[in-house]
Amino acid sequence: MNVQTEIELNLSTELQPDLLEVSNESHMHSVPPNSETHFKVVVVAAQFDGKRKVARHQQVYQVLADQLEGPVHALALHTYSPDEWAQRQQAAPDSPDCLGGSKSKDS
Repeated sequence: MNVQTEIELNLSTELQPDLLEVSNESHMHSVPPNSETHFKVVVVAAQFDGKRKVARHQQVYQVLADQLEGPVHALALHTYSPDEWAQRQQAAPDSPDCLGGSKSKDS
């Protein structure tokens, strides 16, 4: 099973989200082709109601502990309650361009 599928399965099982989007953004970074090291995760779940962002992120980190100890180098988290997601007009922010490693060097 690939890393993205593991992330999707673990979060779906534990959080039972209304919406889950997991994007492999490794290609945007200075890593070998076909890497699974950098991910963007958008999660909309009722269990986030009344929780602060830090508590939500800690909950996701706990669910993905194995992946974070191994192959995952970076995880961009966007966690919302259903009401917050509706207020955002069902849109998460875009990820910034990577400026690390060889990406920051002038061509």
